[in-house]
Amino acid sequence: MSLVLLGLGAFLLVLAPMLAWYVEPRAKRTPIDVDQITVFKGTGSYFDTEKIKTVTGQNLTITRQVRGDVADSDKSGRAIWDVSTSVDPDKSLPAADPHDSLQWSLERWVTDRKTNKPVHCCGEKPYFEGEAYLKFPFDVEKRTYLWWDSTLGATVPLSYQGKKKIQGYEGLRFTGTVKATKTGTRQVPGRLVKQPKRSQVMAEEWYANHGIELVADQRTGRIIFAAIGPRKTLRAPGGKKDATVLLDSERIAFTKKTQQSQVDLADDDSSRLKLVGETLPLVTVVLGGALAILGGVLVARGRENDSNGSGRDGEGPDSMGPHSDTSPNSLQPTTM
Repeated sequence: MSLVLLGLGAFLLVLAPMLAWYVEPRAKRTPIDVDQITVFKGTGSYFDTEKIKTVTGQNLTITRQVRGDVADSDKSGRAIWDVSTSVDPDKSLPAADPHDSLQWSLERWVTDRKTNKPVHCCGEKPYFEGEAYLKFPFDVEKRTYLWWDSTLGATVPLSYQGKKKIQGYEGLRFTGTVKATKTGTRQVPGRLVKQPKRSQVMAEEWYANHGIELVADQRTGRIIFAAIGPRKTLRAPGGKKDATVLLDSERIAFTKKTQQSQVDLADDDSSRLKLVGETLPLVTVVLGGALAILGGVLVARGRENDSNGSGRDGEGPDSMGPHSDTSPNSLQPTTM
């Protein structure tokens, strides 16, 4: 039994660093079997194509659905997510067809499952760069990250702003803004850019963001809160001022329901990683050390008992001693 305890203790002591240095790092992989919906809500303005003008003070909803392409992810070894994003005023909700939405986009994101960096393969759309988008890397650091803004078509630096609790769960907060930037052109009626005498004009599309705020779970990189302030406008060719507002909101943020859902997922994933990387190794070290010490003590006692037993084997009235035939007295002759 003593050798069994000693061996088991040694095994647990070897297992502990393997859990911390081998198993946990391999558990930190972006999942591929995702299927989740996040919802943003806020108020703002948008261009109503029926009224042919910008309407203000409207409720706006952004719905994003992320689905992992498990088959292609398994083949490539990458995390491949198909992302559908729609922007709707109240009158287009619920949208039976995403094409009925005010704005709709379909993207395909391919990332390295370990680093979260983009991998340009497997039908990626659009081409993107940066360190964060739908999630941050594992073990988020307290520094500035480059976040990919699809509307801008470029990365935006998000600076670390301390910790923030979302639904009672603490995460790391990052913020940034986007200055007005030309992002493209589109053909529109001249009157939309204050050129009524021209039937069609190749107007400039401009984009800005009043404020981006993301709160990420430090261990998993999952975003537990997000808020954005998009502004999309049209300008006349070479114009210096916005002529028509297509979309504008100071702040559209995760709903309470989405916040709680993201917090629950982050808490569950983080707890699993902590169990493998911290709790189990610590318990294994303590238990392994205790068993090894106990086994060692029992082995030592067993050897001591064996030694004492060997020393008592020759004792008794017939053993070598002063009354034995080989004692000095027995060799002396008796005198009369």
